[in-house]
Amino acid sequence: MLVDVHTHLDLLSNHKDIDKVISNANAFAAIITNGTGPESNRKVLNYSKKYKMVKPALGMYPDKAVKLSDEEIQKEIEFIKTKKPFAIGEVGLDNFRVEKLETQKKVLIKFIKLANELKIPIIVHSRKAEEETIKLLEKNKAEKVVMHCFSGNKELTERAIKLGYFFSIPTSVTKSKTFRKLAKRVPLNKILTETDAPYLSPRDEPNEPAFIKDSIKKIAELKKITSEELEKIIYMNYKNLFKPQ
Repeated sequence: MLVDVHTHLDLLSNHKDIDKVISNANAFAAIITNGTGPESNRKVLNYSKKYKMVKPALGMYPDKAVKLSDEEIQKEIEFIKTKKPFAIGEVGLDNFRVEKLETQKKVLIKFIKLANELKIPIIVHSRKAEEETIKLLEKNKAEKVVMHCFSGNKELTERAIKLGYFFSIPTSVTKSKTFRKLAKRVPLNKILTETDAPYLSPRDEPNEPAFIKDSIKKIAELKKITSEELEKIIYMNYKNLFKPQ
C-alpha cells in the first residue's frame, strides 16, 4: 500500500484531470492533500469528500500567513477546528521567498498548538529556515511532526530524528542529491513518501501521487532493501503516525 503524505490536488487540478490522477493511484492507502490558506483549505475538504483515499490536511502556507491579519488567521483556525482534519498542513517557515520571518513564527506557533490540541500530525515546511523551525517545534512541544522536503544538514537532521520527527521524502529523490542524502540519513522507521505535486516531479510532466513508485524504487536502492519491503515499512510508519480509522 502506497502513501503520499503531502500533495496539493487543488494546484494539480490546473495541470491534470483529478479523476484521472486518483484513478492512477488506485494502489494507494492514502493521499494527504495539503491546504495552503482559506480558499485552498475549502478545496481540500471538497476533494476529501469526493474521494475516499484523499485525506484533508488544513493549514496556512507562510506567504498567506504574512498577508492575513491576526483576526483572519484566528478565524481560519476556528474553522479548521470544526472540520476535524486528518493533519495540520501545510504550515511552517520560509526564509527563501517569503519575508517577515518573525510574523511567520508567530503563526506557526498557533498551528503547532492547534495540532497538539487536536492530537493530529503537523506537516511542516522549513525552506532556508530549518534550524529556526526545529527550535520552534521543540520549544512549543510539537508532538507529531512530519518534516516536508527537509533540506537541513546532517546535524539538524539528527536533531529532528532524536525529537521523534518523521521525514517525507519527495519524488525528486530520483534526481536530487540533497534528498538522496536525507533518505540515507533518516532511519527506516521515520521515513514517509510525498510528491508535493504538482511540483518536484521525477518525470517530464507535472507530478502526481502515482509517481511515488519512482521514489520507492530509489529509496529502496539507497537503503539496500527491496521495494516491497520499503512499501510495507512506509505504510506501517503512516499507520503509526496518522492512526487512520
